[in-house]
Amino acid sequence: MSQLAFDMESYLSTYGKLKQAIEGLTDEELTWKAAPHQWSVTEVLAHLVDHSVIVSFRIREILSGSDVRLPFFSQDPWVAGQKANDGAAADALQVFKALLEYHCLLLQRLTPDDWSKTGINWKDESISLATVIQAFITHVETHLAQIARIKLGNSEARNSSCTF
Repeated sequence: MSQLAFDMESYLSTYGKLKQAIEGLTDEELTWKAAPHQWSVTEVLAHLVDHSVIVSFRIREILSGSDVRLPFFSQDPWVAGQKANDGAAADALQVFKALLEYHCLLLQRLTPDDWSKTGINWKDESISLATVIQAFITHVETHLAQIARIKLGNSEARNSSCTF
């Protein structure tokens, strides 16, 4: 087992936090959108699966010593193009968990030298593997806050009524 350059528990806990964030939500609540151009909870989860796939490529490019620019993706067109809101939040969450667990198996095998390997991101910056993983954790936390805002907006929308 390697000396991890990040907190594995923080990484693994992202799934549990997402699962808890959507617990008890109905299909209607999971697909509710404040506006057509904003994401639903289901779309946020689909985006996090997409992000996990991209991070998977980034991890492997860095570990391989490749000098190609690390992959970037257009998140809004990806979510829209796959009609993410027509899918099930539970399915997205299951895939997120599977990718997370698979990545953990890989990350546990790495050496300290592996963790310091770098790649070039879309901003032309050199970033280490450790930075990629920490950024993933932070990214999930950002979207957990987004899910909380969506839930609040949905609750406010359901509880607002005009009485004359």
